[in-house]
Amino acid sequence: MRNRTSKKYINFNKFFRIGLVALVAFNFVSCREKEKKDHGLPLPVITLKEEKAAKSFQYLGAIEGVDNVDIRPQVDGILEEIYVDEGDFVKKGQALFKINSQPYVEDYKNAMANVQVERAKLRKAKTEIERIRPLIDNEVISKVRMETAQADYEVAKSSLDRAQALAANMRIKLDFTTIYAPVNGFMGRIPKSIGNVVKKTDDEPLTVLSNVQDVYVYFSMSESDYLYYERMKKDTTSRKLNTEVKLVLADGSVYERSGVIDANSGQIDKSTGSISLRAKFDNPDTLLRSGNTGKIIMEQIYPSAILVPQGATTSIQDKKFVFALKPDSTVVRKEISIEGRTEKQYIVSAGSLEAEERIVVSGLDKLANGVKVKPMKVGRLVLDNRTLGQR
Repeated sequence: MRNRTSKKYINFNKFFRIGLVALVAFNFVSCREKEKKDHGLPLPVITLKEEKAAKSFQYLGAIEGVDNVDIRPQVDGILEEIYVDEGDFVKKGQALFKINSQPYVEDYKNAMANVQVERAKLRKAKTEIERIRPLIDNEVISKVRMETAQADYEVAKSSLDRAQALAANMRIKLDFTTIYAPVNGFMGRIPKSIGNVVKKTDDEPLTVLSNVQDVYVYFSMSESDYLYYERMKKDTTSRKLNTEVKLVLADGSVYERSGVIDANSGQIDKSTGSISLRAKFDNPDTLLRSGNTGKIIMEQIYPSAILVPQGATTSIQDKKFVFALKPDSTVVRKEISIEGRTEKQYIVSAGSLEAEERIVVSGLDKLANGVKVKPMKVGRLVLDNRTLGQR
């Protein structure tokens, strides 16, 4: 009997201790909930500032040398010499190819011989005029003979002119048997080899010579982008289009020199709905070559923009919202209008948010209109405003 009573006493003490612990825990949780209700949810908050930002546009481009010259033969013949190799840098006036000149040498000699014959005929006609002039003066012969001699002289003179022109033409053809570089540049592929017959009518050039001290990058943009581009060039308000453009190379690196857009095709291509533009870049190190590809980057500059971290927004259908803090630290959901974006931030349209407003940057799933927040300070967000991106 005593043992049974003792066990009941032990169980009572055990249940009492458990109940006491539960009561303490309940009071602790109640106090925490009350504290949370009084002071608000502890969430990170930032104060918006006006900052310089840039919205970027990118377009695929094809690179060509400023001078991109097809080297073609001006005469037909057998390719006798190739003085340079593919990829060589050559200067204007440097010999590139030699076509067998022997047929053209003979044609030139023949033409020069004809010149000598016609020159002799001219001298003979002139001598005849001088011979008959005193006879006419003394009325030994009629004036008709003089008119005939004069006509023979003019015929001989015209024949000489024609022979000299033919000889000059033969000389030009002979000179064309050596092909010289018309500009400074780099040699392209040479499809012909020594011994091949080359003709003026060949579809394929002997090579392509590219002057790449300066290069053009050709790219296309849509009609809507072009209209936007033209408007932004004239914008004198708080945003403007940067007149310089950048070039991203095939390996992802940004070319060290900026370029300028210096021409456009002037017409919209009806089949594609786009317009072609051209940007010019200095290329003193000849890093860029004809046939390279890249991306043209255009930037619209915002000297004073409101930037919102993308993670600080929520989406409802196609609209974006942030939770802004009132002076009493309660939140209100505000719709914002997005004008552009970088990799990590939205550029907010004027009027959506103001400088010095505070917004919650995380824990948005815990919030609703009227919820009180205990702002937690966060370090300045280091966000790249100029990350490449599509408009």
